[in-house]
Amino acid sequence: MQLRNSPSRYGVVSIVLHWGVAVAVFGLFGLGLWMVGLDYYSPWRKAGPDLHKSIGLVLLAVMLLRVLWRFISPPPPAPANHGAVTRLAAKLGHFSLYVGLFAVMIAGYLISTADGVGIPVFGLFEVPALVSDLPDQADLAGVIHLWLAWGLVIFAVLHALAALKHHFIDRDATLTRMLGRKA
Repeated sequence: MQLRNSPSRYGVVSIVLHWGVAVAVFGLFGLGLWMVGLDYYSPWRKAGPDLHKSIGLVLLAVMLLRVLWRFISPPPPAPANHGAVTRLAAKLGHFSLYVGLFAVMIAGYLISTADGVGIPVFGLFEVPALVSDLPDQADLAGVIHLWLAWGLVIFAVLHALAALKHHFIDRDATLTRMLGRKA
């Protein structure tokens, strides 16, 4: 399989980035829901949020790489059977997923840095607190982070359902291309 995208399918870099981000998003969502229910005496009370923040910051770096990769190796064009509305919906949907991902991560960063302390990443290095003096920063960013995370996950599920619809109903190559197979 080729590294770069071709006119008929995605390359291995795009495929790994796509599925890796998907696993990370759903994993972070589950971890986030689980960790907010931890009580004061849970051994995971500190470790859960630390893990969530570290994975989130790695995901931010991966997403920046993913955006760069889209410029280096543009995605294949839409299958020929996609009409203008379907093509526009796909472009708007992908754009919304990217914006949603970055917005969730920025809100998470603002929660974590509200007290002026940087964020350690797996104990290897620390991301500095660049913004920490906004009024009600942690509370407001927390509400935004929660709602954006729900919206992102729901939209990602719709994205997956659309891919399944293209595969099983339209019988086109939309899904198979992201699995590394030729159209």
